[in-house]
Amino acid sequence: MTIMAVSQFRENIADLIDGARLSKEPVFVTRRGKVVAVLVDPEIFNELMESAEDLMDLEEISQISEDEESVDWDEVKAELGLPTKP
Repeated sequence: MTIMAVSQFRENIADLIDGARLSKEPVFVTRRGKVVAVLVDPEIFNELMESAEDLMDLEEISQISEDEESVDWDEVKAELGLPTKP
């Protein structure tokens, strides 16, 4: 993990991009001591985004399951006039 000020980042951006891509380690960019950006390898970013989306989907499913009553599939088919058993 690398931490550096915006001014240093600007001066070394090409090398930092290559370094983050090859090492798979993030570069934290700071301004006045606070992190304002993070440079990460695109593959790692995509993996993190997919994981976050999966977690959000699971949370949404969990919330729906808690909020709504379940309905028997055969009852739904019967209400729609569909055969319920073969």
